[in-house]
Amino acid sequence: MTTDSSPRAQEAPLLLTTEPPRTFGFADQAAFWTNLGVSLIGFTGAIYVLQPPGYDRLPLLGAVLATVVGTIVGTSMVAAAGAVGAGTGAPAMANFRGLFGTRLSGLPTVANVVQCIGWGVYELTVIAAGIAALTSDRVPHAVAVIAAGVLSTVMAIWPMHVVGILRRYVTVAVGIAMLYFTVQMLRQPLPDMGQTSWAGFFPAVDTALAVAVSFVPLAADYTRHSRSVKVAGGATVIGYSVAQIWCYLLGIVALLHVGGDPNQLFDSFLGITAGWVFFAVLVLRETDQSFANVYSTAMSLQNLLPRVDRRILAAVVGVLATVFALNVRDFSSYANFLLLIGSVFVPLTAVLVVDYFFGRGRTGWDLSDNSPARPIMLLPWAIGFVVYQLCNPGSVSWWADRWTGLQDTLGVHPTWWTSASLFSFLAAGAATGVVVVVGRRR
Repeated sequence: MTTDSSPRAQEAPLLLTTEPPRTFGFADQAAFWTNLGVSLIGFTGAIYVLQPPGYDRLPLLGAVLATVVGTIVGTSMVAAAGAVGAGTGAPAMANFRGLFGTRLSGLPTVANVVQCIGWGVYELTVIAAGIAALTSDRVPHAVAVIAAGVLSTVMAIWPMHVVGILRRYVTVAVGIAMLYFTVQMLRQPLPDMGQTSWAGFFPAVDTALAVAVSFVPLAADYTRHSRSVKVAGGATVIGYSVAQIWCYLLGIVALLHVGGDPNQLFDSFLGITAGWVFFAVLVLRETDQSFANVYSTAMSLQNLLPRVDRRILAAVVGVLATVFALNVRDFSSYANFLLLIGSVFVPLTAVLVVDYFFGRGRTGWDLSDNSPARPIMLLPWAIGFVVYQLCNPGSVSWWADRWTGLQDTLGVHPTWWTSASLFSFLAAGAATGVVVVVGRRR
């Protein structure tokens, strides 16, 4: 990599071959991950922690514990992936050059491009829904989507400046809004929860874990600018864990107040005195989620097109996400497909971390354009992916039917304590450990 000594060097490099500035301290990283941990999606998604599909509601204590355990474990995976980026100084997908070789790194790169664009569309849709609730549908859907898309794209062009703004202003505003809603909602007595059971505890843990893990393939795009691996890891775990736990617990309380109906969730925020002011802060803050997806898509594409200016890639991605979001209203079926795509990154993270800290990464990965292929590293990734699908085939009918049939053939039937994310991560990590040991002996 080359070094840019101009004033522009304080922004993210324009080309993949340029050394990144190491200007992010603990406060910068913690503010960034704190903002990502608070989300309108998190409020509505809390229903799957409070009452996992197919199970009775968890007791309130069970929902709290599931949120805490799943978030901390999932965020630790994100921090581990981010630590690799902080060590190499390379963005997330470029690190896979060291793991698989340059050509094979295109496999996770393409998967990440698909899921990041998809989640970018999802975020723009969520922002539009938040604006609709805030204005009683006075703002047309297309206007809200275009405005959010333009803002997200501009943010993705100047990402390091955005992180500075988040640290100085946005995090404080979000904290005040969250505190206000928490106090106001807890002043009201919680309604009776009805029949509850602890049977859905581990599925609820897996839900909270999966939400955190969705940031695994993005983490290194930002931690590569950290001053040290320790700063990157600590800020990620603390910032994101605190924020997601708070967000989900507030979402659980809000859901209880509306009888568990996620379609009325925003009404519980807007029904509070002056709630629209603080809800507007949370809606505006949601753009950092779409910004992160646009920027990380551009960084992923740069692994395939290393000599193309990232600003051009970000602009193209932002336009695509905005155009796709214009006609999206019901995102439920496509969200299932995105979760399927995202499941490839849980075992992939285990392979990445084990090989970096205990395998070939200890002596330095080859991240050049000509890094040789390492097809053997695809094996532990595939093992982890198979374990994940056997534990949780998802909700895409044609895909789930095939894995359900394989479950019956093998006699594998997930139970209440089965965690697809944890089992997949451990299986892929153990398989990578075997490959590393065999490689050393050879």
